[in-house]
Amino acid sequence: MNFDGLDPGLAEYPPPLHAPLDPVLDPHLNPALLQPVELDHERVGLDGLPVPETVRIMEGMYSELHTTVSEVGVPVSAIHFDVHEEMLWVGNHGGHATSFFSPALERYSSFQVHANNDIRQIQSVDTGVLFLTKNNLKCITRGGLIIFDYLMDEGIDNHSLLLTDGNTLLMGGMQNHVIQMDLNTVQETQKYTVEVPGITVMRQSNRFFFCGHASGKLSLRDLRTFKVEHEFDAYSGSLSDFDVHGNLVVTCGFSSRMNVLACDRFLKVYDLRMMRAITPLQVHVDPLFLRFVPTYTSRLAIISQRGQCQFCEPTGLASPADIFHVSTVSQLIMSFDVSASKQVLAFGDSDGCVHLWADTPEATFNTYPRDSEFALPCMVDTLPHLDWNQDLMPLSLIPVPLINEALLSDWPSVNSTPAPRHAPPVDPEILRTMKQVGFIGYSPNPRTKLRNQVPYQLENDFDTFNQVPESPIGREEEPHLYMVPKKYRKVTIKYSKLGLEDFDFKHYNKTLFAGLEPHIPNAYCNSMIQVMYLLEPVRCLVQNHLCQKEFCLSCELGFLFHMLDLSRGDPCQASNFLRAFRTIPEAAALGLILADSDEATGKVNLGRLIQSWCRFLLTQLHQETQELEGPQAYRGVGSTSCFSSSGGSVIGQLFGCEVENCSMCRCGKETVRLSTTLLFTLSYPETYINDKIPPPDYEFVEVLRRSICLEQNTQAWCENCEKYQPTVQTRNIRCLPDVLVINCEVNSAKEAEFWRTQAEYAFKKSLRKAELNYPKPNESIKEQWNDPNSDGASLSLVPSVEELRNVWVPHSLKMKLSKNKELEVLNISENEELGHSEDNADETTNVYDLMATVVHILDPRTGGSLVAHIKVGETYHQRKEGVTHQQWYLFNDFLIEPVDKCEAVQFDMNWKVPAILFYSKRSLNTKYNLAIKNPIEASVLLAEASLARKQRKCHATFIPLLLNEMPQSAELVGLDAEFVTLNQEEAELRSDGTKSTIKPSQMSVARITCVRGQGPNEGVPFIDDYISTQEQVVDYLTQYSGIKPGDLDAKISSKHLTTLKSTYLKLRFLIDVGVKFVGHGLQKDFRVINLMVPKDQVIDTVYLFHIPRKRMISLRYLAWYFLDLKIQGETHDSIEDARTALQLYRKYLELSCNGKEPENFRKVLKSLYEKGRKMDWKVPEPEGQSSPKSKVDMILLDPDTIDDIPSIQ
Repeated sequence: MNFDGLDPGLAEYPPPLHAPLDPVLDPHLNPALLQPVELDHERVGLDGLPVPETVRIMEGMYSELHTTVSEVGVPVSAIHFDVHEEMLWVGNHGGHATSFFSPALERYSSFQVHANNDIRQIQSVDTGVLFLTKNNLKCITRGGLIIFDYLMDEGIDNHSLLLTDGNTLLMGGMQNHVIQMDLNTVQETQKYTVEVPGITVMRQSNRFFFCGHASGKLSLRDLRTFKVEHEFDAYSGSLSDFDVHGNLVVTCGFSSRMNVLACDRFLKVYDLRMMRAITPLQVHVDPLFLRFVPTYTSRLAIISQRGQCQFCEPTGLASPADIFHVSTVSQLIMSFDVSASKQVLAFGDSDGCVHLWADTPEATFNTYPRDSEFALPCMVDTLPHLDWNQDLMPLSLIPVPLINEALLSDWPSVNSTPAPRHAPPVDPEILRTMKQVGFIGYSPNPRTKLRNQVPYQLENDFDTFNQVPESPIGREEEPHLYMVPKKYRKVTIKYSKLGLEDFDFKHYNKTLFAGLEPHIPNAYCNSMIQVMYLLEPVRCLVQNHLCQKEFCLSCELGFLFHMLDLSRGDPCQASNFLRAFRTIPEAAALGLILADSDEATGKVNLGRLIQSWCRFLLTQLHQETQELEGPQAYRGVGSTSCFSSSGGSVIGQLFGCEVENCSMCRCGKETVRLSTTLLFTLSYPETYINDKIPPPDYEFVEVLRRSICLEQNTQAWCENCEKYQPTVQTRNIRCLPDVLVINCEVNSAKEAEFWRTQAEYAFKKSLRKAELNYPKPNESIKEQWNDPNSDGASLSLVPSVEELRNVWVPHSLKMKLSKNKELEVLNISENEELGHSEDNADETTNVYDLMATVVHILDPRTGGSLVAHIKVGETYHQRKEGVTHQQWYLFNDFLIEPVDKCEAVQFDMNWKVPAILFYSKRSLNTKYNLAIKNPIEASVLLAEASLARKQRKCHATFIPLLLNEMPQSAELVGLDAEFVTLNQEEAELRSDGTKSTIKPSQMSVARITCVRGQGPNEGVPFIDDYISTQEQVVDYLTQYSGIKPGDLDAKISSKHLTTLKSTYLKLRFLIDVGVKFVGHGLQKDFRVINLMVPKDQVIDTVYLFHIPRKRMISLRYLAWYFLDLKIQGETHDSIEDARTALQLYRKYLELSCNGKEPENFRKVLKSLYEKGRKMDWKVPEPEGQSSPKSKVDMILLDPDTIDDIPSIQ
């Protein structure tokens, strides 16, 4: 037979309650038939059985793990593994239930379910546990509280329970019907009549309900109607148990022989594909229970009542060697169950004992269990021990009973003086922020004191807080912990009712470099993005790169770097780049995608995270830019137009280093493997790990050389020895990279202490060197100043002590690779000339200068952050500020501030921990072609296919541009965009009733429309793209956007659906050509689209018809007022909004005499605002007032009579 189609999974089935045709003859239901075998006379028996502490279990074999007693002498009638928590539930014939926690079988809870009826089946649900007795169903919490108690008729005799889903169950028994019940309402929803009564076992698959009858029949019923679809006559006596797995059903039971029920040793096997019996399986035990235990095979576990357990394949032969025996001390097995993890088997016997068998000592009941709730420990106040031999022991330690009479020790009232505690003065800050309404004043609670508690003012002789000097942090922020300078703290955006319009970014950035906003998810990488941008070859590489891949980090970095180039100090967003980053599966697998809560609460080690992110980004960029012209090129444009090379990628040339890994086994066999690495990780000396003495003095270059040429001992497989052997692994480099990236790997207190100690050594050496180089007074300085040929450059300027503190990393170093591939790393002066260090050396000597440091700021108040110190080169200063010099800057999201070069290498390990160091060759920029050729061509505007499958059935809403219609510079294009919400904004309500936005809602562009602004087809759209999104949409904002659920789904959408990257390229081409965009509220549109548009290319009607320091007017009201148009009736339409904006711009030119804004246009605006205030800025209904368009035209026709015309009503 072919069983390839068997489902490897096994559904979670409830433990069966078995009943033969005659319940009196079945030992499951008649305890009188049980053999009267007792435990030993000390009643210790099973709990005291010696179990070896270390059990070695062969793979796939089960061994006894633990044994305990649930209730002595009372047979276990039902046993069940909790499918939600690590618990085992045991029910007995006395109606008592007990739960045990974990495989150690620690007693968790115990309670009485029924006064006299036995528990016949147990099922666990999310909120509690279901217990089935003869005519009663109870749901009880795991702690013992009753959730509901459902009592049925006295004639009901239930035996089986089946959970069909999370809220519905079926109950069957000796009656001729099956009850369906809703757990939410605890009501009977359906009653199915069965032809053959006596359903004792029920199972479920994805096709049928399986019902085992006491008469020996097995019926397969429909999942919806419960009608019989198929029926098998399994046994002539009764059915004991059965199980379902994939397409197989296996049964066991009793056969009638000479009018006597006897256990049948043949298991009946049925194939559900052919609906017939196949070859039965003969076993060597008397089967009473059976379960499928599929792990790596579809095994069957067959259990006899004597405690014998046999494993076999359902389609193979059973072997006696696969039998093991449960130590029941001559008792009978009454119940059996298998855990959800298939690692543990549980047996309940007739003397109340529970036996646990497992295939591993570290077994678990569930693969991913939920944490159990435990009771709080008993807090008992113990009285102190009193030593009567101590003469000076105070008698007040003896507790005094509570009495109502006076004590002899009470002082008379004449000797007591009341000392009331006066209320402390109100904090001046509370009085300053207090607002008063009538005689009641209210103020925000500063949360600095406990409620209804006034502490005693203790007089301290020594105040440790006074040792902390004054700092810009402020006293209210606990400066005694450690002082993080203000510029290094995590910056946040303060949102107002105007959003970001009134937030002063210039306060944080007085340069012309662009910062990055931090409120986007996973924006922890902003500092690394700035480092990549300020590496000139990387910036030029990604801006020349363009491919057809939808989520390409190289393309998105190129778009982002183009925005940073255009910005003149305004912050940018990395939203599109991070959107593409979140869709890459490798990033999620590496744990680089954080939840908002983890990022905000500081639960993540940002230093380790950014090092992993750097490794991932370099690898991803290397892979994406490695492919040259080919299928990935965007419509014929090469992916690396200016950086073509014969194989490899520019990322590999920049950061890559060819590494030779050598493994030497102690047998003498040597294995050499070549690879390429893009960065190196510092490996610290092992001498400081175990010794309590301080580590020796190490130069940074020495640690760096050891980390690059790493040597370590490890266990590795040796082909010669054919086993794992101690192996010495060494790594040597064969070339030097152009950019040396170093992960500092400071992830523990020991590594931080190593940095701190080495910085102290370096500080002492620098002080000694400074003292030696300090010129003698009145001699050398005077001579140099008096020398007419001296320019002052040779003066020995001694750095301050603070500049030398916490410095271990050099600004420059020299790396030399000999002919034998031996690496030498040396410290050199930063001011050493390039020719002196390189021209006279051989070709393998290179000088590296520190280019950037990425630092992890430890701040428990804000969760920490990542900042970067970057040495900005001359080309960037020339392009941004028109000057030629180099300067170190601190990049902290949108805070950018120039810093001294020594600050970039000062690491106070209390709050400033190094994460990544970047060294670059001095001749880096001269080696690469830094020209940028815009890869976006006009072909992006041509017609393209839609992603939607149903779009062909719908009428097109736009006409693409023809080749002769390609826009030119200064041409008008009407634009409008619609958005959806990915998450709701986070806001809080202040005590004065005002609303404060903590985090704005995250918007995503859903539709972009561009219409022709001139020519014969003016007003006809040429772009109307719906943007497909893979992220979860919280709110479609249909009332304001017109976007409906399903419009952005490629499977069901009827719109012209494209990717965001495709539409983004169209807009980028229009911007690069120089068209002028006309629209209403374009600033927000471009912000969400993540585009930087020059201000001279934006014509925003919201500002054209606006008086300074007054409200902005909606497009709907302006269209009614000036154009007599009623737009945006029920929903918004971006085509209609874009056309209206174009018409309003034409109207503006008409009113203002082509933009000259005469006095009459200002009066028109004044009348517009007066009319709007009177109408509450609402457009009247059709039967209401008419548009004041005629009055506006009258003003234009006769400007001399403006003063005589009353205000437009």
